[in-house]
Amino acid sequence: MKLKSLLAAAVLGTSATTAFSADDLTLQLKWVTQAQFAGYYVALENGYYTDEGLNVTIKPGGPDIAPTQVLAGGGADVTVEWMPAALAAREKGLAMVNIAQPFKSSGMMLTCRKDAGVASTDDFKGKTLGVWFFGNEFPFLSWMSQLGLPTDGSAGGVEVLKQGFNVDPILNGQAACVSTMTYNEYWQVIDAGLTPEELVTFKYEDQGVATLEDGLYVLEENLSDAAFSDKMVRFVRASMKGWKWAEDNPSDAAMIVLDYDETGAQTENHQVRMMGEIAKLTAGSDGTLDPADYERTVASLLAGGSDPVITKEPQGAWTHAITDAALK
Repeated sequence: MKLKSLLAAAVLGTSATTAFSADDLTLQLKWVTQAQFAGYYVALENGYYTDEGLNVTIKPGGPDIAPTQVLAGGGADVTVEWMPAALAAREKGLAMVNIAQPFKSSGMMLTCRKDAGVASTDDFKGKTLGVWFFGNEFPFLSWMSQLGLPTDGSAGGVEVLKQGFNVDPILNGQAACVSTMTYNEYWQVIDAGLTPEELVTFKYEDQGVATLEDGLYVLEENLSDAAFSDKMVRFVRASMKGWKWAEDNPSDAAMIVLDYDETGAQTENHQVRMMGEIAKLTAGSDGTLDPADYERTVASLLAGGSDPVITKEPQGAWTHAITDAALK
């Protein structure tokens, strides 16, 4: 009995020591809790972070939360962000660095009504197009510039409607096209009553103007701290394990996301469908940023019309050091 008690105490002591020694890490998401971020919730739920000695807190985003500002203010160690916003912040003095790129492909597209007279990009001229701003407009402006279509309301161009985070403009006839993600807003259009046959979509990926989405970013100054970098290596390794599990088990991953949605706003049908689309975007990525994808993103942003998001080639905006160590 005494021996059992001693063994139990030893086990409890070991557990307590392990829990105490776990490194705290806070992740800021770009948007609300949904399957777009399933890999991180899976890693949390399945214990992958715990296995790496990490105590991870996931902070949902929202319309009033700017991930770059949270990172700058010390409210998170690492954030999920789109590269245009990260590069814009870097040029303005906030040295964000991409340490991993779980998303290989872009999910952004324009969704248009055929009955509005849009069948190809040649039909954009004279039409009203809904565009998300707050940094999401830059790939669109680059695309229009390449098509030779002014976006300032002048003749021969397009009328840009600053679109909220909904698809109302295409439903009420306010715009011929609206910005959508393959995994979210496109399905809101469908759920509202329009059929795929009544729509035509233009994926930024297919148009050659896609920019990198949903990368993991930290502050450059923190990477000089060996302990911080080691935490990031373990975080990326566990996160990518979560992402690959989510790809292989999309329905189960969606249910995990639902369990972590404290708002109760998400539905099972929407999250399962979203996870199926998200898996297409993370497929082919082991977390390592592809330099060619980075160069395409930079080229697209530099070509963004009269007011480009960046004015010069960034330096030091990404590193393979974390993913190289995580994949060993």
